Amino acid sequence: MYINHFNQAGLHRIVAVSTAFHRYAISVLIVILIVLGSLQLVGCERDSSTVSGNKPVLTSGYIENGDLADIQRHRKLRVLVTGLSADVAYLPRSGLPINFEVELLKKMAAQLGLEPVWVRAEKFENLMPMLLEGRGDVIAANLTVTEERKKTLAFSVPVTTVTEQLVVRQDDRITSEQDLKNRRIAIQPSASYWNTVQVLKRKFPDISVEPVAEHYSVEQIIEGVANKEFDVTVVDSNLINAMLPFQTKVKVAFDVSDTRAIAWAVRPNAVKLLSTINRFLTNEHLTNRKQQIYKADLADIKQRKVLRVLTRNNAATYFLWRGELMGFEYELAREFAKSLGVRLEMIIVPTRSELMQWLKDGKGDMIAASMTIPQEAAPSGVRYSRSYHNVSEMVVTRIDDKSIETVDDLAGRNIYVRSSSSYWKTLSNSLNNGGAFTLTAVPETLETENIIAKVASGDYDLTVSDRHILDIELAWRDDIKAAIQIGPSVSHGWVMREDSPALLKAVNQFIKKEYKGLFYNIIRKKYFQQPRTIKKRLEQRVDHLTNGQLSPYDELIKTRSTEYDFDWRMVVAQMFQESRFDPQAKSWAGALGLMQIMPRTAKELGIEHLDDPAQSIHAGIKYLAWLRDRFEPELAVNERMWFVLAAYNAGVGHVRDARRLAKQKGWESDRWFDHVEQAMLLLSQRKYAKSARHGYVRGIEPVKYVRDISNRYNAYLKLTQVK
Repeated sequence: MYINHFNQAGLHRIVAVSTAFHRYAISVLIVILIVLGSLQLVGCERDSSTVSGNKPVLTSGYIENGDLADIQRHRKLRVLVTGLSADVAYLPRSGLPINFEVELLKKMAAQLGLEPVWVRAEKFENLMPMLLEGRGDVIAANLTVTEERKKTLAFSVPVTTVTEQLVVRQDDRITSEQDLKNRRIAIQPSASYWNTVQVLKRKFPDISVEPVAEHYSVEQIIEGVANKEFDVTVVDSNLINAMLPFQTKVKVAFDVSDTRAIAWAVRPNAVKLLSTINRFLTNEHLTNRKQQIYKADLADIKQRKVLRVLTRNNAATYFLWRGELMGFEYELAREFAKSLGVRLEMIIVPTRSELMQWLKDGKGDMIAASMTIPQEAAPSGVRYSRSYHNVSEMVVTRIDDKSIETVDDLAGRNIYVRSSSSYWKTLSNSLNNGGAFTLTAVPETLETENIIAKVASGDYDLTVSDRHILDIELAWRDDIKAAIQIGPSVSHGWVMREDSPALLKAVNQFIKKEYKGLFYNIIRKKYFQQPRTIKKRLEQRVDHLTNGQLSPYDELIKTRSTEYDFDWRMVVAQMFQESRFDPQAKSWAGALGLMQIMPRTAKELGIEHLDDPAQSIHAGIKYLAWLRDRFEPELAVNERMWFVLAAYNAGVGHVRDARRLAKQKGWESDRWFDHVEQAMLLLSQRKYAKSARHGYVRGIEPVKYVRDISNRYNAYLKLTQVK
């Protein structure tokens, strides 16, 4: 039974703190998402300066108001953005996994011999004052060029162009401006298209304009339209186009503006910098993206400067975790693209069975998706690379099952696998050779990890899994184990069309060089070996206090918790879950310290040294506060905290996906236990993950994470109350 409520006395200090969230948030967060291991984001500390009244701003560490020569003396190009990389707008499915705009800035900085440094402003309205004050060198924030802004800033040639579009529900029959009579347009006053709507209202006085609170994101406004909270709204075309694949309840009715330019902004006196940017953007031909369906060999790939990799969205290949793009196949493919000097584009194919056809059709250049190299000849039209990964197929059973030591022990047991999987063929061969078990097909919508979960729960007897997939599962659960290997080991390879011999040769040379080398061993250990040591089960008793304390850091935690309005015992419970109070703890993904913060996130929060308990605690609690502001203040205090904890573990984007899915299922999207947590579990299933904005998530992890913290927190409450 879940403990699904807080002791309200223990949480009376948690308050709702709203942060203004403007219409640019989604696009800017896409820009930041994506820095993923490639860029350093300088943490910005508050200072005593004020902009627009008494609002504090953030500092980048030094002031520089000069032109290109002055900027070059610092050897850095400071790019002003907003938001944190942990607040991810979407999982890139077709398009560059690292945002195109970020890649351009990196490339331009490299040409200038500068290090790209990302400077965060907490609010959009702070970006322009920070630029003018010399706290950054260029704004890259999906900034629309307007006559008003041109009075203050100098703009580059367009990075892209957009139109402002009216967004309505799918069943709405609005087709023209005349149809807007007596309709309500929901929009934020700070949005550049507020003026567009005012023009419409003057033309059609019966239109109502409904101001939307600034803390709403574009995503939330669109959802409000979909759920009839708002009537209609206006959004930039590039933003709504990114959302339409996942928000199927809305559509674009028509354009309400002409074409508008999105550009980078610099100080008016930065004449040389602006000239350099314009020359660079013009040479890159930003507005002439090439056709996405084509067949290319290595020379054409290098000319296009993009390698398109077809893959699947799961824990072994490509997924999103705490704002980071991750996956064994993804990191290996990224290194290969880097070796070619091209950008990497990861394309998620709807089903595994479609991978080959997409490759043959020219929708990608190669497949990197743990493809088993066939012992017989390759299918017509494709070629496999040399092996880069060898795995065994293991029978999976419950942790307390001691009865399976040999293949003969499978007699009378029932093994559940997908009939389309390689496991089915292995098991069928075993049956043909005298095996005495029962082979049962499961729905094709179940991923291997879902089937393993059903074995753990007792719904299924046994299953079979590739060793590396099982290793990932063993990082998070202690209720299953590998019993025996069945069949011979298999090899994985990348797949290319047979008309791409030069690409195949380059892939084989890359694999030969990297296989079992330093880089390869690091990422293999990261995904398939090291995680198994991270979740060691330590003593978890909470029926006594040690020296009158819950942790070695009670006083530090109390001070910071009071500052940010959290119950200190909740933070202690979370710290135990994250690090077992080990200040040197490091996760498989690189999270550090007592609160297991990703280094990039800490830097964005203005904190550097996560091995210092005081700074690690500050970073964790400050990040909790930032996450709290990602959820509407109208949520019940206790429910909001559960959502915050789930977001801390899995990322705020996956929690938003789970809330959307809960609403679709008829569950309460404002309640975690027994409602949103159930939707979170579904997001590890292919049928739900493929439609989720942030894709696959190992739902069992945040569900168990929140459950364990809530149980420990309630135990701590009893202890401290008794004391």
